[in-house]
Amino acid sequence: MPRHSETRELPYTPAQMYDLVADVARYPEFLPWTAAARIRSREGENPEVMLADLIISFKVFRESFGSKVMLWPDENRIETEYLDGPFRHLKSEWRFEETAAGCRVQFWIDYEFRNPLIGRVVGTVFDQAMQRVVAAFETRARKLYG
Repeated sequence: MPRHSETRELPYTPAQMYDLVADVARYPEFLPWTAAARIRSREGENPEVMLADLIISFKVFRESFGSKVMLWPDENRIETEYLDGPFRHLKSEWRFEETAAGCRVQFWIDYEFRNPLIGRVVGTVFDQAMQRVVAAFETRARKLYG
């Protein structure tokens, strides 16, 4: 399965970055290609489990997919597991670690599209798309906390 990972050093606290990534409902305000977000449910504490839907729109590609988001605030960690939509498999994780200068943000995602044709077409630009997504979180942090 294809996998993408990134690590960034940012001048914000782990709590700030955790809160920004955990706020799924606001993704359409700043994430590229995110047309809409809907929170189906939230329950629990550690982890808090959120079921959420995102609508991704890019040129002729428009798909909705559901995810189970596990929020681990005590560990500054967010895990996502795929529920339904165009993927056969999708899993991701964010980790936020305190550093002397702020925060180390670690992100990885692995995925496989259900339709092999879509997988080949999107797969050629998926790494670049994920770099843009991570950069969008960085830009949003600068706007909110900068």
